[in-house]
Amino acid sequence: MKRIALITTGGTIAMTKDPKTGGAVPTFSANRSITEIDRLNEIAMIEHHGFSNLPSPHISPSLMWKLSKLVDSLLERDDISGVVITHGTDTLEETAYFLDLTIKSEKPVVCTAAMRSIDELGTDGPRNVVSSVRVAINSMAIGMGTMVCLNDEIHAAREVTKTYTSNVATFDSPGYGPLGIVDEDKIIFYRKPLQRETIEVKQIEEKIALYKTFTGDSGQILKSLPQIGFKGIVLEAFGRGNVPPKVADTIERLIKEASIPIIITSRCFKGRVLGIYGYKGGGLQLEKAGAIFAPGLSPQKARIKLMIAMGITKDIEHIREYFLHSKGGQK
Repeated sequence: MKRIALITTGGTIAMTKDPKTGGAVPTFSANRSITEIDRLNEIAMIEHHGFSNLPSPHISPSLMWKLSKLVDSLLERDDISGVVITHGTDTLEETAYFLDLTIKSEKPVVCTAAMRSIDELGTDGPRNVVSSVRVAINSMAIGMGTMVCLNDEIHAAREVTKTYTSNVATFDSPGYGPLGIVDEDKIIFYRKPLQRETIEVKQIEEKIALYKTFTGDSGQILKSLPQIGFKGIVLEAFGRGNVPPKVADTIERLIKEASIPIIITSRCFKGRVLGIYGYKGGGLQLEKAGAIFAPGLSPQKARIKLMIAMGITKDIEHIREYFLHSKGGQK
């Protein structure tokens, strides 16, 4: 029987309803009770590591970095076959992608969660944990990178996103689809995540802003971001990577005068950003001004990648290489 390290970080899966307020809150004993789920110990030897008991909006990049180092240290052990991590759903995709970029081992890492607290009718947490452990012990999961497993679907960390505020079928990979499924005790993989990559890094840059442009945007808010301490900016643009004219002017100034790396993503959840349009504010003009496109990455994941890239270098052209010449870029 294989040994799996089960790391609990908190989230709805470790919450119960407060009888006074009626709201779901972290429960001291819930993380530990996850290891006592029926049939779990019939599947694998479970070694519990209590990392935190936090709602996922409380998970910071520094905690993601600490978690990554814990996972790496556990996977270095010969007796550990894989890692399963329980987490809140709100920021699960960001933590999963951070781990996917930074963990060195090829052993399976599976992130899971719950949309319903343990005392709700139809709670999904126990089944998600059992399914994730089944994935982690499967030999086909080796080399798949960090995965997200909920609702009996297995998704790549780079591609998955939360799509529904409340439904248990919230996680999806728009434009890609799942890597595979869990069918009772069988794990069926359809494909491998060919665009995954690993970046060796010793530190990260946390002061990265995520900015969403809007119609009529004057660029004044964007202009203020470096003044309040942000070292890099991920900009969620329209369509293929286009912005209002005044925002384009601000982008050019920030790059040329302040050497601020600006990563262009899209508010569309399918497709790639690309410098196609040559009008003022069009993606082609932004590219010529020095902005960096993040093909295939959501804004929140581009922010994670920029944190890691700027932990290595502050040079804009070097950062560009991490986005444009990676496995998911424009070789």
